Amino acid sequence: MSDPRPQLLSVFEAALAAVSGRNCVADYLTAHPPAGPVHGVAVGKAAAHMAAGALDAVGDRLAALLAITKTGHCQGLTGPGGRVRCLESSHPVPDASSLVAGTELVNFIEGAPRDATLLVLTSGGASSLVEQLAADLGAEQLARVNRWLLRSGMDIHGMNRVRKALSRIKGGRLAAHLGGRSALNLVISDVPGDDLRSIGSGLLVPHGPADVSLEGLILPDWLAALTERAEPLPDEATFDRVRSVIVARSADAQSAAARRGEAQGYAVHGHDALLCGDASAAGRRVVEEVLRGPPGLYVWGGETTVRLPPNPGRGGRNQSLALAAALQLRGHDGVWLLAAGTDGTDGPGLDAGALVDGQTVTRGKNAGLDAGQSLARADAGTFLEASGDLLRTGPTGTNVMDLVLALKLPELAHSHHNGQAGHEA
Repeated sequence: MSDPRPQLLSVFEAALAAVSGRNCVADYLTAHPPAGPVHGVAVGKAAAHMAAGALDAVGDRLAALLAITKTGHCQGLTGPGGRVRCLESSHPVPDASSLVAGTELVNFIEGAPRDATLLVLTSGGASSLVEQLAADLGAEQLARVNRWLLRSGMDIHGMNRVRKALSRIKGGRLAAHLGGRSALNLVISDVPGDDLRSIGSGLLVPHGPADVSLEGLILPDWLAALTERAEPLPDEATFDRVRSVIVARSADAQSAAARRGEAQGYAVHGHDALLCGDASAAGRRVVEEVLRGPPGLYVWGGETTVRLPPNPGRGGRNQSLALAAALQLRGHDGVWLLAAGTDGTDGPGLDAGALVDGQTVTRGKNAGLDAGQSLARADAGTFLEASGDLLRTGPTGTNVMDLVLALKLPELAHSHHNGQAGHEA
């Protein structure tokens, strides 16, 4: 085999196909057709694909559909007779468009017929894309809060607890607008443990006081003051006619990756524990395991974090993980590592992640860059562009956290190279 990179990319593509928003929604609705006239709402980075799946399965019985997704992700979603609208909103930092989208969402739900089934399609990114704020807060405070959260290194559960304290629709509060209508909430999980309360900040999921408590979170004084305005949670009876079902999750993508690897003839080494914590530390840790372990395909899911310096450069957590891994792989032939967001984005740019090997650091150095310095500046993307290792997929139509795949071949896995770029195996 000459270059195993196409095989590793094929494994990633198989994982994405298994959690496709369009396919997962269509399959579920075909097997469990909703009753009565159906009015659909799709919110999240995978909204357009999930909405397309609903149109595939429900067809003319879908009387109206509103999709709200990230800018550039509507992807030509249309329906006959003007039944389908697609709004684009801001992610990862919400802005005034998120507030407009939040109002449109509430108006759509409240305007649906009383006998309609509300089909709600939720995927990651909804926390930023739709919002209605408590008290007299506006777009400026919303953006400031979320910029702070994204720089804080706080995990998704902590961030969502803060967001819920400021919101009139998060923390299950959107259910108060159902007015007794039946709702089927189909969800693509992008959080550890597949906790429905954390996916999109739990728009239609019941919460208790402990779920929205800010105890244990270290917040600046200005943010703590804003969170004191939290609106009350709906009572349990509000959710009597709401049913939530997870239709895709990280475990599904990992299983599909494993099946493709086995079909390619590799031994597969899976991991039940999700990757988390600092991205660079995770990159070093996974490479140490691969270098110590037997040949084959290694599969991880999860979501790491990056604590950003004052003026961060280009890239996201997967690019940081990949560059840290490349530093550990330096000089080792026969090992390749892919780290990417399953939604096709990693940080604020258009890159999904990176696919690195034992010569990545050398290639970047030959272009005049220092891997360690780039990593410290949160500028992994600039280095990985120079080394030729960035991965760009475009919007994938799903979002089940990140995938990290490593391929170790038996022939050259423990050899060292003279520093020239190349991928002969």
